Amino acid sequence: MTANNGAGIAIEDTAGEDLEPRDYFTSTVTLASDVRDGEVSPVELVDRYLGRIDEREADLNAFITLTPDRAREAAQRAEQAVENGDDLGPLHGVSFAVKDNQALRDVRFTGGSLAFDDRTAESTTHAIQRLIDAGAIPLGKTNLPEFGYMGKTDNLLTGPTSTPFDLDRNAGGSSGGSAAAVADGLLPFATGTDGAGSIRIPASFTGTYGLKLTFRRIGSPNGSPFRPGQTFFHHSVLTRTVAEAALVLSVMAGPINRDPHTKPDTVDYMGALDHGVEGLSVAYSPDLGVFPVDERVRSVVDDAVWTIRDAGAEVTEVDVDLGLSYEELMETVAIKWDVSYANLASSLAEDGIDMTGEDSDLFPEALVDIVESGQELSGVDVVGNKGPRTTVLNGIASVFDEYDLLVTPTLAVPPIRNDVLGPTEIQGVEVDPIIGWLLTVVFNLTGNPAASVPAGLTDGGLPVGMQVVGPHLADERVIAASAAYEDANPWFDDYPALRASC
Repeated sequence: MTANNGAGIAIEDTAGEDLEPRDYFTSTVTLASDVRDGEVSPVELVDRYLGRIDEREADLNAFITLTPDRAREAAQRAEQAVENGDDLGPLHGVSFAVKDNQALRDVRFTGGSLAFDDRTAESTTHAIQRLIDAGAIPLGKTNLPEFGYMGKTDNLLTGPTSTPFDLDRNAGGSSGGSAAAVADGLLPFATGTDGAGSIRIPASFTGTYGLKLTFRRIGSPNGSPFRPGQTFFHHSVLTRTVAEAALVLSVMAGPINRDPHTKPDTVDYMGALDHGVEGLSVAYSPDLGVFPVDERVRSVVDDAVWTIRDAGAEVTEVDVDLGLSYEELMETVAIKWDVSYANLASSLAEDGIDMTGEDSDLFPEALVDIVESGQELSGVDVVGNKGPRTTVLNGIASVFDEYDLLVTPTLAVPPIRNDVLGPTEIQGVEVDPIIGWLLTVVFNLTGNPAASVPAGLTDGGLPVGMQVVGPHLADERVIAASAAYEDANPWFDDYPALRASC
């Protein structure tokens, strides 16, 4: 059986009739071990996941481009390496997918935009190359909003990506294609990026695990490291378990000579899984002092946070003082966001693409509005924005003067519908539909490590994320707390495909 995905690429269904739903949900850690031991072949894995994609892609719309021929060729080489007894990387033969704002050489590279429908990448993003060098095999490129501009995955190129928990609702953005694919067993892991929460937002909407490390644990030499948006931008991964994220991040992370912001490679990612939270002090803030939060979200997170206490930590509900009102915080974030995309428009103009003029019909109106707002800002506006950002940083730092970790909801709302831009009101408070519901963005302003762990489901069966935040450089502590929470409150059997098989 063959089918075409949205990119018009034939996918052969070779998954076989003897596979159970749980076979598609085997962890990255187990698969890497099984390939190394010869218990499963890389070719079998590629065909397994291409078959699953064939079955589910029409519902999810998780991919922009698939590369089955390229993946099968890589899998055959990987299988031969196992048979030859070659030295194998830690991810040898494991299939994965790449968010389509990260480049794979000689593969279609759209950024989710009609303007780059036929662009091909000339190189591979450094963080992705590290995964390939470790033996992982990319099957294709996942969906995102144009250039990752919002927390919902939808674009004029391929349309929205749905969460498998409710196909009428969105997988979140901007790494929504990656998150949906992982949550529905299309792949064991998939990469993403995070500029305002774009790993943690879709993790919350799909019941997956997403960790943004301390700023520049993962280097990014591609593009200008001094561009305004680059001081908020992170590469990362979406997985179904904490251990998988630890393994993949251990491969992706590390210093890079051409990235002046890069951090030393001092984290024991896998070792942190066993550290536990015994004796740690945890501050719980249900709203970061300023955000309106949907009662459905608050109820789930209120219950979930005490699981960390049961694992041995001391949990205290606190009042966080960010030093800004909600409106002032949103203005600070908007300036950061607007400048970043105005800068992008300037870069595109060098390639002959006019985002706000004759080519504006290639872009969603909301993105054009962001660009125009950024173009209207003065240098004084931009430079002056560092003051409020520092105020927020100091507000978060004051929490860590007293506590080891901070826990919040990841987002102010459960998964939103595919037919809306975003919420315009939460608990009677008017909010910006693009940024007004993202508790995640605070920690892009500050650079702290922050993870979204699945907190549970609403009464309507929608996933809710709980955000675990650490001080700067305390990545191991965030991983340890995430793993301890997962041990006490596992979420694996919540995935719809697994529930349906019971």
